[in-house]
Amino acid sequence: MKNPKIHRIKKPRVLIVTPEVTYLPDGMGNMANYFSAKAGGLADVSAALVSALFRAGADVHVALPDYRAEFSRHFDPVIRRELSRIRSSMPDDRVHLAEDRAFFYLRGVYSNYQAENIKISLAFQREVINHIVPQVNPDLIHANDWMTGLIPGMSRFLGIPCLFTVHNIHTVKATLAHIEDRGIDAATFWQGLFYEWPPTNYEETRDTTPVDFLTSGVFGAHFVNTVSPTFLMEIIEGRHHFVEENLRRELANKWHAQCATGILNAPDPSYNPETDPALVRQYTPEDAAVGKVQNKRYLQKICGLKEDDQAPVFFWPSRLDPVQKGCQLLTDILYKVVDKYWGQNLQVVLVANGPYQKHFRDIVEMHGLYDRVAIWDFEERIHRLAFAATDFVLVPSRFEPCGLPQMIAALYGALPVVHDTGGLHDTVEHLDVRRGTGNGFVFKFYDSQGLFWAIDEAMRWYSLDQGTRQATVRRVMEDGTARFNHEVCARQYMDLYERMLQRPLIGTVPMPQKTDQKKKVAAT
Repeated sequence: MKNPKIHRIKKPRVLIVTPEVTYLPDGMGNMANYFSAKAGGLADVSAALVSALFRAGADVHVALPDYRAEFSRHFDPVIRRELSRIRSSMPDDRVHLAEDRAFFYLRGVYSNYQAENIKISLAFQREVINHIVPQVNPDLIHANDWMTGLIPGMSRFLGIPCLFTVHNIHTVKATLAHIEDRGIDAATFWQGLFYEWPPTNYEETRDTTPVDFLTSGVFGAHFVNTVSPTFLMEIIEGRHHFVEENLRRELANKWHAQCATGILNAPDPSYNPETDPALVRQYTPEDAAVGKVQNKRYLQKICGLKEDDQAPVFFWPSRLDPVQKGCQLLTDILYKVVDKYWGQNLQVVLVANGPYQKHFRDIVEMHGLYDRVAIWDFEERIHRLAFAATDFVLVPSRFEPCGLPQMIAALYGALPVVHDTGGLHDTVEHLDVRRGTGNGFVFKFYDSQGLFWAIDEAMRWYSLDQGTRQATVRRVMEDGTARFNHEVCARQYMDLYERMLQRPLIGTVPMPQKTDQKKKVAAT
């Protein structure tokens, strides 16, 4: 039997609207790989998704603010003078820069002032709504975070399917009058926005009822995702008091309508112990034992710690923020932990800034722990080295929308010690050496004794023979490489796009075969 004829379908056009992106692939347009602006994990996810879609041959476009001052750092003087000509020389570029003085001269994605951030957001969304969407004419829009929260309402009005991704539980509010004064004709889609209290009619609502940007994104979108399945459920179940009730309720509505899910982020591809230039010795899962020891020796030396290849070393990688990251749990027990395992030379390395750094320094000074506890301001090179040099990574967060340190730890062969919450729950399973499962140590109850218990569990594993430990590290690294990468993340987004579009992003479909009329008559 001959294969059926193949009919090539028109690829759906996807517009990704994001305030930040780490990189864009060559081929997307003139100087695309120079457009880089990052404030957090959203930039990495956006870059990975765009690159995966582009490599697969999808018709993908990106809308991004024109951070001229930030972008121009990548250009030499000659190119900088020609920038305006270069930008206009290829009208078919897939990178669409929203232009406004609100972000031309910013030295970062966001301002320290909320009023300025509202201005930046509205300028960006005005250009997307008024110019970029009509120019691109997308089949699907993917908007990200509060900076794009009005776009789903507009998208619903135009009948364009829209995915809205919540990366951070942060929002701003402004009235319709303020939004319209910035050049957005919100009157056409005002019913697709979410207000601080129920609106009555447009005229009465315009000047008095603030629009919640983040909740509007959830309310107006056809489909919503957070960056962790468990964190989504924690919000819906009301476990986090800092999540406003309006946002919780709208996410719950989407969930019960089967229009919400969680998709985990992934670390930047540069986090790879085989190629990371910050390491004094690069390594693979096969030679991790040798590589980690050499990096440990160097870290101990530069930190002034007791030099001992066999010393268990714990690493704190996150900002020292007591509201979310749980650093106060460690200060409560730091001396007890070091003292309990003094004979084994247990060491703790912190590479992080934050209000609690002083508390750690005071503990070190009070107890003379200078050769057991090292404290560094955040420095990228030392931060990366520490993942490779240490045995355990501490992530005892009170809540965690996704979390990346625990994933990076697995890639570098360090076992994470985590609180069972959000993205940590989705990525870390308590180690069971006998069964050959798990990749870290998980404590259920958020208090210092829970953390102490998990550290004891880590030390119990560390007391096993070297061969057993090496086998665990190798397995954790291999599993981490397979699970925690941008290809896995991007594939889930692509599957979601196809579900929303109800057709494939890329590829072909079989043509229906012609019916042989004679055979049909005979059969009848």
